[in-house]
Amino acid sequence: MPLLSIETNVKLDDEENNSAHITTALSKAVAEMLGKPEQYVMVNLKMAQDLCFAGSHAPAAYAQLKSLGLPENKTAEYSATLCELIHRELGVPPERIYIEFSSPERHMWGWNNSTF
Repeated sequence: MPLLSIETNVKLDDEENNSAHITTALSKAVAEMLGKPEQYVMVNLKMAQDLCFAGSHAPAAYAQLKSLGLPENKTAEYSATLCELIHRELGVPPERIYIEFSSPERHMWGWNNSTF
């Protein structure tokens, strides 16, 4: 049930086509990174948001990665991977990206008329 949610102030020229390409690439990367089937991965990308970071409106992003059983000892590795992906796909420098990691308890995540 991994969920990668990204909010960014980046606005792309052909946003509709680019966001489909970007979310597909991110979905595959998250599945590989976490070793989980891509059929359970969800990616939410919100572009052209009002976002100010360090007093600047230069390209920035706020990401959240939620996954059941997310290992705390791998968050630095995941941060490096996600920063590289966000930089490559959206052009946001890693020093302008915040990432929040969370691992909800299984009964706190619903899907398909039940919980995990």
